[in-house]
Amino acid sequence: QVHLVESGGGSVQAGGSLRLSCAASGRTYNINSIGWFRQAPGKEREGVAHIYTGVGITYSADSVKGRFTISQDKSRNTVYLQMNNLKPEDTAVYYCAAGGRGYSSRWNFLLPSDEYRYWGQGTQVTVSS
Repeated sequence: QVHLVESGGGSVQAGGSLRLSCAASGRTYNINSIGWFRQAPGKEREGVAHIYTGVGITYSADSVKGRFTISQDKSRNTVYLQMNNLKPEDTAVYYCAAGGRGYSSRWNFLLPSDEYRYWGQGTQVTVSS
């Protein structure tokens, strides 16, 4: 079992920044990918970014490229999502998720939600105009 805890959400004005954290505990040795997803009211959940933890390769959605950066601190079993130049349309509950899929050339893209077995409870991000 893997337990994920997100933190760092909050309310900011457009153009502001937030850094989300996802702390993993438990049987993390089986985890090879950690992703961030978000879900706004009335919308489907969408992938934001993910990192292959073993090799540090990252992917992000086109909607956040150049603004959001995913990174990790292996010593802390923590993955971060640095969000800059936030826009009102970034308002959502942000979730981190962990899965066993490791990097290969066949999986050279942003992983979909069904690749993740473990999910955190989510953290709210609200961006006002």
